[in-house]
Amino acid sequence: MMTVGNLWQRWLRRWGHRLSLGFGAAIAGLLVSLALHPAVEAQSAPPAGGATTIQNRSSQAYAQPAPNLDAFWNERHAAGDLAFEAAFVTPPAEVNPGLGPLFNSNSCVGCHINNGRGLQTKGQRLIRVSQRPDPESVILPPEHIYTPESEAPNANTPPVPGLGTQIQEQGVYGYPPEATVEVTWQEQTGQYGDGTEYELRSPQLQITRSDGTSLTDKIAASNRIPPPVFGLGLLEAVPEATIRQLADPDDRDRNGISGRPNYVWDVVKQAPALGRFGWKANTPTLLQQSAAAYVDDMGVTNPLFPDAEGVQDITQEILELATIYVQTLGVPGRTALNDPQVQRGERLFAEANCAACHVSELRTGSHEIPALVNQTIHPYTDLLLHDMGPSLADHRPDFQANGNEWRTMPLWGVGLVQTVLPYSGYLHDGRARSLEEAILWHGGEAEAAQVAFQQMSADDRAALVAFLKSL
Repeated sequence: MMTVGNLWQRWLRRWGHRLSLGFGAAIAGLLVSLALHPAVEAQSAPPAGGATTIQNRSSQAYAQPAPNLDAFWNERHAAGDLAFEAAFVTPPAEVNPGLGPLFNSNSCVGCHINNGRGLQTKGQRLIRVSQRPDPESVILPPEHIYTPESEAPNANTPPVPGLGTQIQEQGVYGYPPEATVEVTWQEQTGQYGDGTEYELRSPQLQITRSDGTSLTDKIAASNRIPPPVFGLGLLEAVPEATIRQLADPDDRDRNGISGRPNYVWDVVKQAPALGRFGWKANTPTLLQQSAAAYVDDMGVTNPLFPDAEGVQDITQEILELATIYVQTLGVPGRTALNDPQVQRGERLFAEANCAACHVSELRTGSHEIPALVNQTIHPYTDLLLHDMGPSLADHRPDFQANGNEWRTMPLWGVGLVQTVLPYSGYLHDGRARSLEEAILWHGGEAEAAQVAFQQMSADDRAALVAFLKSL
């Protein structure tokens, strides 16, 4: 079992060196930031993460602790960093046993490289599966022999026999992967209003079980990449009342936007709760999100999701430390605020009604971590579900989210996505290779905004993208 004792032994061996390297990197980053962006600009920029904002636009921009942490929470963050980086191995082992027997990756950072988005590759992508919600055709699965995948008692995602609710593409020695996944890309072309051509692509999956059979059309499969993990503690601290006030499920204001909250299952409270995290807002808390990732992605059992005999591969404190790490990451601040092109792009963003879903300003409320309390933040999300149209649909419901709906992705830090991890993509499955492509895929409630962008002049399109890259 992974315990706090051996985690702190590793901390003592490594952290002094990490501090010296981190301090040097922070000074270097500050000097580069000051050289590229005058102090007057940094002072005038609205702080993206309130007092948790950092001035770092490097490949490590998503991996810095919030600067307003006190000594206690800084120490917890450092220990959580080690838990997040811990690579699990097959038991028995003295350090980090518990991997598998089926898994997708062997560590948190293995999926969230530099705490950013993952790639559409084996070991990073996640394929959620379930039987389609037809009560007459649902086959009750036998007991899953590999991993106790997290499943809420009132979920509408019936597990697939032999697969559960997530495909594990890797297995330890003696256990074949549940399935192999082959991805091909379907290309399509289009034109902007000025005649400029563009190309879009979408992933097409071929999923083959370990016995050689393919999935049938009675199984819904949702292809996803890991999202970034910084700033999540702030989103956890946004009051539920604020999110509910942003909802407009009946589109009473007739602006074409009808966001609604997802209500899911809280494993700790054993009760329904507001969903905030995940591509479909299907998880209520970061503790539960972390616990589900341990068991679903790595096969590592834990206090929230033990195995059938109650065995836990990690302790409650290790689970909490990994959670604290993502809760206390800083948010990279905006750049180029005084650039006229960026300023014009921000106006165009508002005029196209993008801000109806990507709400620029929220305020946090209470939270156990003082650094997250009462912060005015600029995440560019409403944390609500929106119908994104048939082109982005996965046809897989998740609690109250239907197959066309996705949670509004926060845009803070989006300008650093490919700085943090080159070649990483946008949208839930990484299909978009650029911010332009991501916008062009928008449909449903966002179709009017997509059409507005598609009809803009080349200069205006460049300005809107420049604004996004400044975030």
